[in-house]
Amino acid sequence: MSVFDFNQRAWDRLVESGNRWTVPVSSEDIAKASDGDWQLVLTPSLPVPNNWFPPLTGCRVLCLASGGGQQGPILAAAGANVTVFDASEKQLSQDRLVAHRDGLSLETIQGDMADLSCFEDSVFDFIFHPCSNCFAEDIRPVWQEAYRVLRPGGSIVSGFVKPINGLFDPDLEKQGTFQLKFSMPHSDLKLSDEEREGWFGSDAPIEFVHSLEDQLGGQLDAGFLIAGLYEDDWGGSEAIDQFIKSFVAVRAIKPNP
Repeated sequence: MSVFDFNQRAWDRLVESGNRWTVPVSSEDIAKASDGDWQLVLTPSLPVPNNWFPPLTGCRVLCLASGGGQQGPILAAAGANVTVFDASEKQLSQDRLVAHRDGLSLETIQGDMADLSCFEDSVFDFIFHPCSNCFAEDIRPVWQEAYRVLRPGGSIVSGFVKPINGLFDPDLEKQGTFQLKFSMPHSDLKLSDEEREGWFGSDAPIEFVHSLEDQLGGQLDAGFLIAGLYEDDWGGSEAIDQFIKSFVAVRAIKPNP
């Protein structure tokens, strides 16, 4: 089974188990968004700054690897023309559930975030890409495809996990001790089945530790100009929060010719 197929099924199972990133927003949230009262996160805790979003009325938005009935419906309620693209059919079903429940219009497409060949060039004004590329084996094609489908002058906002966060000893991490165990490049594919099952569970998605060179340099090499950045953590709910901020959110722009 390919990594894509494995992770697709893993996220389907996470929907069934009620993972926090698979729980749809409420009708109350949608009503507030329709009145202009809304916030979204790219990372676990801090909301995305308002000035990172373009005017949403009529805006063509791609929610990239962003299923789960959370971001897409909020943006649709705020006036955008939304397409939600995700590997997991059950994640996409959460977006359709909210759309049907609250009378929203949005499109859902199942596929690989590194292959957006179903879209023509320069068709979106804005891309919302929350922390999800840790489930992609190679992220440079993700940036290249995002650049291709974004119109000149359009922007992408994305979140990612800092690479050091994937290199700690999992046993010690559970005890609140953060000691490096793995070296870059690293991914769950380097672990035995027994290690994966013991540390993360056999049904957990396969994750990849991507370098800053691929996360930030990959966006620059694709042609983007980085226009904003902030760090985030788990909001104080995890032991690592007392030492470092584990996440980065980035705003990037596709320049006009």
